[in-house]
Amino acid sequence: MERVFLTLQQRLVPVLRRAGVLTTAAANDYLREIYVPGHNARFGKEAAEPGSAFVSRAGIALAEVLCVQEDRQVGRDNCVSWSGRSLQIPEQRHRRHYVKAVVCVHEYPDGRLAIFDGPRCLVRFDAEGVPIDEPTPAA
Repeated sequence: MERVFLTLQQRLVPVLRRAGVLTTAAANDYLREIYVPGHNARFGKEAAEPGSAFVSRAGIALAEVLCVQEDRQVGRDNCVSWSGRSLQIPEQRHRRHYVKAVVCVHEYPDGRLAIFDGPRCLVRFDAEGVPIDEPTPAA
């Protein structure tokens, strides 16, 4: 994909210059009406099979992928430090404490936080660091 992008970057500027395109609106019109149809006619290839090639990814929530994830070592007080806050890991059924264990903190775009041990969510927090729900079982 990056090779295609580099090719387009190196090719488009001279093509637009030769076509006398000076504004963004004119460039968008040129690309839509002339360049893209010509590019597709030259480089396009029919699909080997009919239908969509899209395959959905089952079993992974996008929110758990599209977030900041950072490993942290749990302190002696069973807390993880994150952005100046101390996040307490509650006692779990399978493990009483996580002292000196490495866990993964997830920070979501809306500011919420979660602490994971592998695929297991240990606790979730709101944007202020207050626990908001019970841990969810591993998928």
